[in-house]
Amino acid sequence: MKRQRDPVERASDESTDLYDVSTWEPRSILDLLAYTIYSGISYGLRAIVLFVAVAITLALLVQPVRLALEEPFLGVFFGLSVVPAALLAGFIWYSDITTNEPLGLLVATFLLSVLFATFAAVVNSFAQPYFRAIPFVGAVLFFYLIVGPVEEAVKLLAVRVFAYRSDSFNAVIDGAVYGAVAGLGFAAIENAIYIAGTVAQTETGVFTAATGITTVRALVGPGHVIYSATAGYYLGLAKFNRQYAGPLVVKGLLVAAIIHGTYNVTVGIVPELIVSVYPVSFGLAFVGYVILYDLTVAYYLYRKLARYRRTFRDVRDGTGEMPSPELVEFDPPRR
Repeated sequence: MKRQRDPVERASDESTDLYDVSTWEPRSILDLLAYTIYSGISYGLRAIVLFVAVAITLALLVQPVRLALEEPFLGVFFGLSVVPAALLAGFIWYSDITTNEPLGLLVATFLLSVLFATFAAVVNSFAQPYFRAIPFVGAVLFFYLIVGPVEEAVKLLAVRVFAYRSDSFNAVIDGAVYGAVAGLGFAAIENAIYIAGTVAQTETGVFTAATGITTVRALVGPGHVIYSATAGYYLGLAKFNRQYAGPLVVKGLLVAAIIHGTYNVTVGIVPELIVSVYPVSFGLAFVGYVILYDLTVAYYLYRKLARYRRTFRDVRDGTGEMPSPELVEFDPPRR
């Protein structure tokens, strides 16, 4: 989308100096001072946010690191817990029919998601007691109003603040790829914290406890990838549809938060109902339900990716050439 110009600028020829009339760039000392102050505040706020995220992350990782040093095999369990989520993220990456995303951007998105996940942990911990005080519906409200929206927002933020701004983010489907990687990063730190917390409190043996909680977390991880890849796809749409960018981002977050919240609400209810009706163990009912739920929401995402791939092939086959993206930034226009 072209930069909007003032009527004076549109009517004048290029030889007229329109500085401080309808155009502007830093020229005077005061201009440079204003520019420097703005840049300092902008980058300073980002640095503060990043510093706080790193500090919280390090605090949350104290226990997992300490336990891993005491029991080195726990590191293997940490890694195994994210294998299904990593495989799913790899599949979504493979589904990108346009161009391969730079490894540096993928790694940066993963690390940013790890850092920003700590903000969700703080918000969840702060808000949970208030919702627990609400009879009957407190837990449901907590999952739909806090957990789902907050966790999906921080994962999308990990994409938005860096990868989204790159020229390599040049296709709608790239949003799903970076969203999936953000979901993987979130799952990685969440799994490490849950596994460490369970092992630290166990009275049945470290290996037994680690095996059980790792199995559970391995099942939970793919959900994070699916939810944030879905929100990321809409972020990709937003980048190329500036006039509807805000609603598209909100739609993606709403879809991701709703399916996320629905999982959290139902995973504690449906397996119990299955056990009460069918002669199966709770563990089998739990595993079966989680897999079925993930497959259902993954199919929703798969249809979007498949339609994009199919349409891409159709438009490319007409010319035999790679379609060139026409980037319409979500950011305000810049000179």
